Amino acid sequence: METIKIKYFTDKIEKLSYIEGKSDWIDLRSAEDVDLKKGEYRLIALGVAMELPAGYEAHIVPRSSTYKNFGIIQTNHHGIVDGSYCGDNDQWYMPVYALRDTHISLNDRICQFRIVENQPKILFQEVDALEGADRGGFGSTGKQ
Repeated sequence: METIKIKYFTDKIEKLSYIEGKSDWIDLRSAEDVDLKKGEYRLIALGVAMELPAGYEAHIVPRSSTYKNFGIIQTNHHGIVDGSYCGDNDQWYMPVYALRDTHISLNDRICQFRIVENQPKILFQEVDALEGADRGGFGSTGKQ
């Protein structure tokens, strides 16, 4: 089990916890009350900073209920916190865009994260043809 140093920027949000057996994602909460009008953009403070273990990064995505509950989308759709973002003032944020007028309360669960190993170093080998089966199209269906 890895140990991660965490700094909380407020004592008004619940401490992070890992829920055994349910998911290996961990919920993050708004560290502030936020009112947004339709069409507004905002960085929402998540109230934490972490010192990730060497060779790891954090992936931040909305919870499945975030749009339904708050009418916001994460503007980068998938946030990455790399290991260099580990200073005492490197608070995590969720960049959001409001699709309707909304209110997010302090401590509302708005996104989730997981820690993953960095991609290994890779070398690209240029070839004239690939050997795999040609599905002839787009996506999982092979249809355009």
